[in-house]
Amino acid sequence: MEHFSIIQALCRAAMADASPALRKQVERLRDALAKEGETKQAAALTSLLTTAERTKEMAPSRLARSRAQMPGETLSRNTPLPVDRETSAPLAEILFPADIRADPPLFNSTVTAAIETIIEEWANFEALSAIDLQPPKTCLIYGAPGAGKTRLALWIAYKLDLPVVLVRLDGLVSSFLGTTARNIGNLFAFANRHRCLLLLDEFDAIAKLRDDPQEVGEIKRVVNALLQNLDARKDLGFTIGITNHERLLDPAVWRRFEVQLEIPKPDFQMRIAIARHFMPPIEAPESHLRLIAWFTGGCTGAEIESLVRTYKKATTVKDQDRRGLLDTLRQFATLNSARIDSTRRALLFSDAANLFRAMKDDPELGFSLTDIGEVAGRDKSTVSRQLGKLGDRHPETGGEVSADG
Repeated sequence: MEHFSIIQALCRAAMADASPALRKQVERLRDALAKEGETKQAAALTSLLTTAERTKEMAPSRLARSRAQMPGETLSRNTPLPVDRETSAPLAEILFPADIRADPPLFNSTVTAAIETIIEEWANFEALSAIDLQPPKTCLIYGAPGAGKTRLALWIAYKLDLPVVLVRLDGLVSSFLGTTARNIGNLFAFANRHRCLLLLDEFDAIAKLRDDPQEVGEIKRVVNALLQNLDARKDLGFTIGITNHERLLDPAVWRRFEVQLEIPKPDFQMRIAIARHFMPPIEAPESHLRLIAWFTGGCTGAEIESLVRTYKKATTVKDQDRRGLLDTLRQFATLNSARIDSTRRALLFSDAANLFRAMKDDPELGFSLTDIGEVAGRDKSTVSRQLGKLGDRHPETGGEVSADG
């Protein structure tokens, strides 16, 4: 093309703040040049288009300071989401503080204190800046499925008054393996341009060990792209990764996160608190709450919530159809056998005397004969007779339990 250098300069100037319509015309010119065999000139315009796109993605246009001193444009419900160029499928979803539950998740005191520290540091951003420090901007949350990891990440965003750019990375890998690295770049560019918390769920789907012989070369390139984008974002916004399989993570991924927070399964007292939290509007006796907590040893909060729902259903049917607590536990254990400790499950379906003995002897449960009778729907003397078959001793007097209790 004659005078192409002038045309190229005009395109470069126009692309500095190009509208979609102008960009389309530059693309048409490039395609026409390629069709006429002007490959060098077409390549020059392709390079110009690519450079302009990257500049637009990486440089926020309207910066606003949040109360936590986080830069970026304000996300709204009308903000266009990044999409996969091949399928037009959205690469993320946006959750706003108004969409997030305001009540805090339930964890033990150690985890709760650690979470409060993170939030307190963000609330005192300016004080930390005065001594050349910053609150943590990257956090990896890991633990068993159902432990409350996603719920915690969303609650942190709620406390910081930040919208969440939620990305489920497993979908990107399984559906768009060939273009995953490009999609990751687009996602981070979108998050970097806006004031938000970037939440990477199912993090292990991409951040796998690069030397895993079972993975193809594409995964290794994707991990490198992920690491580069995490490094570029560390001074721009808050990023949280979530995984159920921390052992699959590349060691280099771990180093990118300032905070590495494990969410443990709840202990006995926490299981009581969780059962009590989900019980309203039903008022359950304390003995019922304690037995639910005892029965769910090794379970996550989500599994305890599921059992409480089963319990509430059983207590709201008409009186003649009501099931006792032990029958409700047996029903739950039958429908959720893989989630329940095998020893506790076996006790539920064994002879009543064995179950009563285990409940009475467990120091954590701390049940009296009255408590056992209440949860079993039997009177105290019947419980005593059952225990007497095993040669048990009376819990109060220490003497042998007689046949008549």
